[in-house]
Amino acid sequence: MQDIKKRLSKMKKALFTKNIEAFIVASAENRRYLSGFTAADNQPDELAGIIIITQDKAILITDFRYEIQAEAEIDSAYQLYIYKKNLLAETADIIKKLNPSAVGFESYRLTYFMYKKLIEHFKEKEVKAAFVPGDNIVEDIRIIKEEVEIKLIKNSLDIAESAFADFMKKFKLGVSEKEAAWLLEQEMRKKGADELSFSIIAASGPNAAIPHAICSDRVFKKGETILFDWGVKKDGYCSDISRTFIFGMTDNLLKEAFNAVLEAQNKAIALIKPGANSVDIDNAARKHIDDMGFKEKFGHALGHGVGLNVHEAPRINRIDNTILKKGMVFTVEPGIYIKNYGGIRLENMVAVTKEGAQVLNSSEPSLYLDI
Repeated sequence: MQDIKKRLSKMKKALFTKNIEAFIVASAENRRYLSGFTAADNQPDELAGIIIITQDKAILITDFRYEIQAEAEIDSAYQLYIYKKNLLAETADIIKKLNPSAVGFESYRLTYFMYKKLIEHFKEKEVKAAFVPGDNIVEDIRIIKEEVEIKLIKNSLDIAESAFADFMKKFKLGVSEKEAAWLLEQEMRKKGADELSFSIIAASGPNAAIPHAICSDRVFKKGETILFDWGVKKDGYCSDISRTFIFGMTDNLLKEAFNAVLEAQNKAIALIKPGANSVDIDNAARKHIDDMGFKEKFGHALGHGVGLNVHEAPRINRIDNTILKKGMVFTVEPGIYIKNYGGIRLENMVAVTKEGAQVLNSSEPSLYLDI
């Protein structure tokens, strides 16, 4: 059971320290985290609702379409307000009644159009509050996962791995990347996935050298790498995993690249513990890949947080200097990409514990695939 009241308490403490008397939450993931309301925003200019949080109130504003859902989902700490005509105008009405001196908002979620409209409504209704960006306030709370969240993430990952195992029993050479992605999606749905965390990557041969390859009509062939990157969302929480295989015999370069990536991943995971710096973790994997003769072939970050979003804090890269804490969950995904030839990426998910890193995956990376 997720403790919404405890999350709200943390949120109110954060607002107090920043002298923000009211905060507008617009992002779907943060709304869900703070209230239990699961409705999604289907496109950037659409909001299923807004939350307003003050030191003594928590209000969910939504419309008739979501009324029954909201009544069933939101925590008892919340007041439910069903707006009749205009979400932003009626949000300004509520803010005026609350009479805060400073109103925080998520600048990365509100579009410029929404922001302008809110400012206009504030002026029309003579709301005197300062309107200030308050980015990462909720995210700084979400970065430390509760035990129930780690269990939900693990369940999502278990579905993804179990589905992939069943998919590989049916997989054959000669199918296209698009066909393989569709077959894998079907297996994940059968296992109980609510949706995909992101569009599946199924990349063969030279396409595997593109970290975020788009599935094409290219078919899988012997002696080439095939790179899969996939994940599911279950009960709101995401998983993210990558595996790379070779079908049949190949040259030594791909074998050396695979071993370098696997060793880099292991070296990085061995350094993960509370108090470690994310830059040091990234550097350890990157240095090993460079030392093995693949300098400049690993161009992306080593990892990223996973939770209600498939990409969230912490960022495990060369610049962020995040000090790791117990409860953080993120990927460790070194790779080697050789243009017009092939690519290797191995991605596991880990949770930071008191002792170090708990690898959440059940499957082990394996280079060769017998089909």
